[in-house]
Amino acid sequence: MTRFGCYPATPGGSLITVSRLAKHRRRALAAALVAAAFCPAASALEHITLRNGFEFDCIRHEAIDNDRIRLYLTGDNNYQDLRASEIVRVDILPDPPPPPAALTPAKLATSNAEPTAAEMRELLVSAGAAHNIDEDLLASVIHAESGGHVKAVSRTGAQGLMQLMPGTARTLGVTDSFKPDQNIAGGTAYLDALLKRYKDNLALALAAYNAGPGAVDRYRGIPPFRETRAYVARVIREFNRRKEASALAAVATSVVPH
Repeated sequence: MTRFGCYPATPGGSLITVSRLAKHRRRALAAALVAAAFCPAASALEHITLRNGFEFDCIRHEAIDNDRIRLYLTGDNNYQDLRASEIVRVDILPDPPPPPAALTPAKLATSNAEPTAAEMRELLVSAGAAHNIDEDLLASVIHAESGGHVKAVSRTGAQGLMQLMPGTARTLGVTDSFKPDQNIAGGTAYLDALLKRYKDNLALALAAYNAGPGAVDRYRGIPPFRETRAYVARVIREFNRRKEASALAAVATSVVPH
């Protein structure tokens, strides 16, 4: 079963048809998973709401004195001190879901080699089925992120096919981002969490995948970053191209000569 919706590639852009498998969606755990990407060592996370409207996640907080609160962001040496009056609410987030199981052929589980086209398709189908995401969408993200290169590394340190940051990879249970099965499983789980967080708004989920959910939340939409807007448009354009090609191929195979 396939659900269809329309999403603009960028604000003010033309509407773009997007499909996503939508059978028996699970209750959202996006907040825990996305927050954990910024606090990889935490088992319990806290969501902080400030009086000025800003929100962010941390590992824990403690009172320094009667007027100041210390928020530990990613460890004991990374913290921020605020006046207690600046904090409106502290919510305890649930633990992130367990790491996704391996979804791929056994030989790929121990290999860093570039998968063949058939092996890549099997990886994408398996990961897509596990998270109710169209495999062509996953292929489009990989196309934009790494060009399909298993050992790709960005200037910011993101790794592998779906360009996972090391902290995010650890949170997702990925021990080697250069192994195709682990990278795709982790990247798909992360994209799934973002889709849930933004209520299946693909453009926002892709923007968060590229720029981080904090930027999307801060700007209440696609951030005004040229790179991010181009990224969202590129992924959706590639996704539409793949769906159109599949539709044309289906029509061609259904034609029976007289």
